[in-house]
Amino acid sequence: METFADHYESMRRTILKYMPGADMPLIDKAVRYAQAQHEGQKRKDGSPYIIHPLAVAEIVAEMGLDTDAILGALLHDCIEDTSTTHDEIAKLFGPVVAELVEGVTKLTRVEYSTLEEQQMENLRKMFMAMSKDIRVVLIKIADRLHNTRTMQFQTPAKQISKSMETMDIYAPLAHRLGMQKIKWELEDTSLKYLDPQGYQEIMDYLNAHETEANAFMKSIQSKITTRLSSVGIHGSIYGRIKHVYSIYRKMKDQNKTMDELYDLYAFRVIVDTIPDCYNVLGHIHDLFNLVPGRFKDYISTPKPNMYQSLHTTVIGTQGIPFEVQIRTWEMHQTAEYGIAAHWKYKQGGVGSGDEKSFEWVRRLLESQQDTDAEDYVHSLKIDMFDDEVFVFTPRGNVINLPAGSTPIDFAYAIHSGVGNAMVGAKVNNRIANFDTVLHNGDIVEILTAKTAKGPSRDWLAICKSNQARTKIKQWFKREKRDENIVHGKASFEGEMRRNNFNPAIVNDSELQPVLLKKLSFDCLDDMYAAIGYGGLTAVKAVGRIRDELVKYTRGVQNPTARGKENANPLRTNPDGPDAGKNRHSVNGVIVEDIDSCMIKFAKCCTPVPGDPIVGFITKGFGVSVHRADCPNAKNRSDPRQAARWVPVHWAQEEDQPFTTTLELDCITRSGLLLDVATVMTTARVRVKELTGRDLPGGHSTFTVSFDVKDVAELNAIQSKLLNIRDVIGARRGQS
Repeated sequence: METFADHYESMRRTILKYMPGADMPLIDKAVRYAQAQHEGQKRKDGSPYIIHPLAVAEIVAEMGLDTDAILGALLHDCIEDTSTTHDEIAKLFGPVVAELVEGVTKLTRVEYSTLEEQQMENLRKMFMAMSKDIRVVLIKIADRLHNTRTMQFQTPAKQISKSMETMDIYAPLAHRLGMQKIKWELEDTSLKYLDPQGYQEIMDYLNAHETEANAFMKSIQSKITTRLSSVGIHGSIYGRIKHVYSIYRKMKDQNKTMDELYDLYAFRVIVDTIPDCYNVLGHIHDLFNLVPGRFKDYISTPKPNMYQSLHTTVIGTQGIPFEVQIRTWEMHQTAEYGIAAHWKYKQGGVGSGDEKSFEWVRRLLESQQDTDAEDYVHSLKIDMFDDEVFVFTPRGNVINLPAGSTPIDFAYAIHSGVGNAMVGAKVNNRIANFDTVLHNGDIVEILTAKTAKGPSRDWLAICKSNQARTKIKQWFKREKRDENIVHGKASFEGEMRRNNFNPAIVNDSELQPVLLKKLSFDCLDDMYAAIGYGGLTAVKAVGRIRDELVKYTRGVQNPTARGKENANPLRTNPDGPDAGKNRHSVNGVIVEDIDSCMIKFAKCCTPVPGDPIVGFITKGFGVSVHRADCPNAKNRSDPRQAARWVPVHWAQEEDQPFTTTLELDCITRSGLLLDVATVMTTARVRVKELTGRDLPGGHSTFTVSFDVKDVAELNAIQSKLLNIRDVIGARRGQS
């Protein structure tokens, strides 16, 4: 087991190596303080909790950050997990450190109606702090990196959910900050838990071919070194195999096996000056054959995350393509540690204001306005972390947009007034449709008019960036409230009917305040308006109040519960006509004429509340409950077993989880497993098993077992899964 002494000494050595001017007495004081605050707390592996802050501080020190950042890393969990306050940290270690710790702290003590809302608020809080001091997010990434390194001690469900969050948020965020080394480790480790079989197949292949790979890289490295030495260029040359997740993505995107992939190798040439970079490029192209269209100059046009390098793909005499990256030492530091490397060169203070140059941080904060929590979290992947295109205004200014963006996205990236007044667009001096996909180097001109009617609702489906979508929704919210109410009400009532609810029940004087509180609106018109302008979908609105609607309809159907003589036929009674015969239930099921017996649910059909069910008396295991449409229940008329089939029905007031299974038919594509896992995570259901396998003809099948309360929740989850791109079917599992 890891010990405090080992981690403490390792942290000290790292600090002295990367930050020799650090205030070690103050750091030691913070170590003692954090150790005292976390006294008695343990990690999942049983080690003292203080080991985690020490490890995070060491990662922060490797980034080359200052004493305040190291202190913030050591204390980053104190406010969240102990009785420590912001004021106490400010008094002992200064207000800057207190702000860093506060920025990293989650909003765990605030109640939210959904997991997505809590995640959005935590991210928004972090980005707000990040806009003031970039070190907040650097500490948070270091925190996630160490948690990822110790993921083996978590439960399988936690491993999947945390790895999904890492892939969705933290790895792309590290990429956006230019921290490629950390990004690769986050991706590779997360893949190990999200697709262990795929990860292991790649590792087995790389281990089996390690000798020949090393020989190839040594040969290429020697050839480049000899050439550069002969012309007097001093540089460091080394080769590597691309990281596991990069290979995994190539296999999925190109639908190839490891044997069919060739572009597995990358070489770096690090030299002293920029002119040397271009000289090396000429020699590389002289030594090897250039692959057309695979040269990129990020030195003259750096990426938004400050990355600079020359990239070229060539083919050697063995016929194997490989990439060569050429950069200076300073560029290399930035490529490895991104904004962290850049930050340590700045002198004085809290971020020195350079964070304002990260326009995407402002867009992150702006895009959360009038946005549903689930949409906001999802949009981060598209708006901030996807591949980008660089297009130009007619004056030559560069605008970076998410890949797949259209002139609508371009217009709103310039200013909301330009987008709202847009009547047309030109791409490369030719009139273009609003849904034209922009490419790198396009020159885009937006045509506007004072008489423009404003954006169309169709634009919401055309635009790619969340920034544009948010501004369009804001326009509709401001300009078209009456129209939004009409559209929203129609959508909401239609969704109510699709879920077998009478829309009129929302007007009940007792029920309406409960529903509005659940949805966080003051009146129905506000809710309808939000649905109308796109701030909330009708599906999500009904989903959030489903439990209250079910409870209400059951109440008006049950004369005893409501004191009424006649049932109100607002919804079909899911408990059957004889629900009152026996009041004693076992596992949520009542067996007629048998007061108490052992109940088990058949694994062949996994019934859940709301399914029509029947019972079968087993030998020694009580009553086995099947769905009425289960193939194993179709022989109920067989006279040899007819006496063993007994009527059963669901108890009304049970609120316990039931395990069920869905089988998904899919078209094979990269990232589909992650999308399925994301839907299950956001639905807040407990996944017990998630497996998948490829089938001939480009198809795949996934089987997911999870807990639900009733068939209504199951149907809602099934509907969400069917909305995933390339999921073409979803059915209840049956053997």
